[in-house]
Amino acid sequence: MKINVSIEATAQEMRDFLGLPNVQPLQDEMMQIIRDNVQKGVAGFDAVSLMRPLLPVQLPSMEALQKTFWDAFIQVGKPSGSSANPATHEAAPGAGDK
Repeated sequence: MKINVSIEATAQEMRDFLGLPNVQPLQDEMMQIIRDNVQKGVAGFDAVSLMRPLLPVQLPSMEALQKTFWDAFIQVGKPSGSSANPATHEAAPGAGDK
């Protein structure tokens, strides 16, 4: 038996239905801070610094965050039994040899 259910709802209605928190006030506040700093032309303003308190301590830089994402993508996309080395983003030696 196959059943299809079609629901027409806005994103906010779905968040409410699923019980997800309303993050709109937080988004509005973050956007206002970014706008204010950009308009002031703050020297050395870095939008990533706003997100730093939300990142784990183990991720000290944006490069570390990018590496973590790449490692996760490689791990998910790697077929089972693959010999790829996610730490270096390269195949293991001899993996491409015929």
